[in-house]
Amino acid sequence: MRRKILLPTDFSKNAWHAINYALELFKDDDCDFYLLNVFSIPNNIFEALLNMEPGSEFYEMAKSKSEKGLGNHLDMLMLDEHSNPRHQFKSIATFNNIIEGIKSIVDEKDIEMIVMGTKGETRSRKTIFGSTAIFVMEKVRNCPVIVVPEKSKCTMPKEIVFPTNYKTNFKRRELIYLTEIAKKCNANIAVLHISDNDYLDKQQKRNKEMLEEYLEDVSHSYHILSNYSVEPAVNLFIESRDSDMVAFINKKHRFFGSILTNAMVKGISFHSKVPILVMHDLIN
Repeated sequence: MRRKILLPTDFSKNAWHAINYALELFKDDDCDFYLLNVFSIPNNIFEALLNMEPGSEFYEMAKSKSEKGLGNHLDMLMLDEHSNPRHQFKSIATFNNIIEGIKSIVDEKDIEMIVMGTKGETRSRKTIFGSTAIFVMEKVRNCPVIVVPEKSKCTMPKEIVFPTNYKTNFKRRELIYLTEIAKKCNANIAVLHISDNDYLDKQQKRNKEMLEEYLEDVSHSYHILSNYSVEPAVNLFIESRDSDMVAFINKKHRFFGSILTNAMVKGISFHSKVPILVMHDLIN
């Protein structure tokens, strides 16, 4: 069965890097890649109501720009001397709010994975993540997402860091994308326990045993960092081991809490170096 991968783009350098990362990650899979550009309403809602109706000058100009950019991307991908016969590309230009546009296509096309850049055309040097990437990771909860920083290597990961404190139970269906990527890339999953002490209570031990069961078919290892908060612990671990990806389940009100708040994002420097796989607690 062919995979369906969504590649949102605003035609920025970072978005193009994310596309190439996806092509490398899924190079051995039969894939339909959907290149999506969402041309959005102007910031001024009154201007939007007046000028962004289909057929209006502003709408048609925005649509034309979107379709032209997607056409250029398709040309580059299909004419690439290293093009992959397993891969097919389709383009979608749609008028919508960026988050709602992505959600709509995920549902309509039954997308199984989103791969996107961290920043767009208006990226700021003072921030590592753009607002769009943050909102997609937080709000698009019916599909996992890989967010690819511009400075990350365009290679398949060999070690994926999975931080946890074992305080929440794990579900196989939430971890399936992590284990599939590990198998595909022959990567080790480094389970990183971040805690104030090395002691596990009964519930934590049960959760660890459950995780062990789910990871039995993939290479994995266990590590502990004590007396660190989450951000510096993950930073230190990744930098010391030159890890290639970090993955977590975005469970609301749990371990990371709202991990994707601006304060959290600013505190984690690994975002600028390695891709992040965000899975979701399917109950929330």
